[in-house]
Amino acid sequence: MFVSQIDFKDQQGLEAMVSDDFSDWSKPVTITQQMINDFAELSGDDFWIHVDIERCATESPFKSTIAHGFLILSLISRMPCGINIVDGVTGYNHMLNYGSDKLRFLNAVPVDSDIHARCRVADVSVSEHKTKVTTEIHVHVVGQDRPALVVELAFVFM
Repeated sequence: MFVSQIDFKDQQGLEAMVSDDFSDWSKPVTITQQMINDFAELSGDDFWIHVDIERCATESPFKSTIAHGFLILSLISRMPCGINIVDGVTGYNHMLNYGSDKLRFLNAVPVDSDIHARCRVADVSVSEHKTKVTTEIHVHVVGQDRPALVVELAFVFM
């Protein structure tokens, strides 16, 4: 979904982007054991369910290692969902990540799974000093109906 040129203070124009409909799926990203191991080293989270392949084969309900939820969250930028807001909004000097709400990890992502994302614009709020756009993003293991991750990400135009 490409957003036509809309000024960042155009409340009505921006609200037209709010929808209950999600974008098409992004291109998939494959979750490898190397990615999981690298994230474990970087984050300090080396819990066995992520990094111990042999133990997971016998003790894990998934029978394999699974990705860290925050690894999946960090990969959202590798799965653009087709809402091209930044290119369509004009008149601002800065665009910043504002944070997230309603972050939920709902399903495991086993190693070697392909994941993909879809998104929608959930809310727009225009004030005197900034415009906040909130997107809802769902990340799924390809072929599964239940999302692995659901999050609302907000960013501001100033």
